[in-house]
Amino acid sequence: MIELDNVHKAYRVEGREVSALRDIDLRVERGEVFGVIGHSGAGKSTLLRMINLIERPTSGRVRIDGVDVTGYRGADLMALRRGIGMIFQHFNLLASRTVADNVAFPMRLAGVYTREQIRSRVDHLLGRVGLADQARKHPAQLSGGQKQRVGIARALACEPRILLCDEATSALDPQTTQSVLELLGDINRELGLTIVLITHEMNAIRTICDRVAVLDGGEVVESGGAADVFLHPRHETTRRFVFETESIDEADWAEDFAHVPGRVLRLTFRGQATYTPILGAIARRTGVDYSILSGRIDHIKDTPYGQITLSLVGGDVNAAEQELHGADVDVEVLRA
Repeated sequence: MIELDNVHKAYRVEGREVSALRDIDLRVERGEVFGVIGHSGAGKSTLLRMINLIERPTSGRVRIDGVDVTGYRGADLMALRRGIGMIFQHFNLLASRTVADNVAFPMRLAGVYTREQIRSRVDHLLGRVGLADQARKHPAQLSGGQKQRVGIARALACEPRILLCDEATSALDPQTTQSVLELLGDINRELGLTIVLITHEMNAIRTICDRVAVLDGGEVVESGGAADVFLHPRHETTRRFVFETESIDEADWAEDFAHVPGRVLRLTFRGQATYTPILGAIARRTGVDYSILSGRIDHIKDTPYGQITLSLVGGDVNAAEQELHGADVDVEVLRA
């Protein structure tokens, strides 16, 4: 649905060229939720705004649904943007207009909808986001979560094929964040929308994204399935995001494990293997004893996973490790 081919974006700052994006190659599949994560200044917002050409690439091409749109202007550009909804971090609602008028605004701008079509669509969307009873209120009378739901309804007004989310949950508390992410996930499933979500919050990626790209210094440093990137981060930037989310300090691990006897492994289970009693069976067959040092069971979108750090002593440790490898478990040796 979305392709960025060798996209580069540079700005002139005080007489010199500063690169915001370098050599970006991304493919976003139709109907998926694609996350872009990075720290402030990594180039996330610039990348997102390439998709609807709010920002234009210095070089490279942007394709939407197989069509090169890089040079679109005028009516072509307006038609393109009608098919791409956008949700903003700070809501960007019109304070002087009611909730219903905010949702109707892009439809009126489009100039292709009748008054009855607008009224019917606004009523439907406000009902879908749970704000049917707030239609006549103004933004100042709403909570942050309600404002963002208005923003979501407005982004859906012109029936887009693509939804862009620019730090859509960063201004919300954790409970409201979760409800907004669940709403976006439901919309993705129900309407088949392609969603691109940029964030600096790994939990947002873990909750609704199918795939993810990690941006650092204007470059994609890692990408892949959300479960693969989250469970097996390779680049240092990705590892920092994951370990910050898990409140893990790698430097502390070595110190904590210094007094632990035996071989220290980190095991990653995914899917049905998460709930299979593998450890006990292998321990009985190989005679090893194990001590669980840390662990968790959770979900990445709809995929259950478990990660356990443990030590193995006694018995045939090598055989136990080999059996774990053969049991659809990812094994990382932290200390041999």
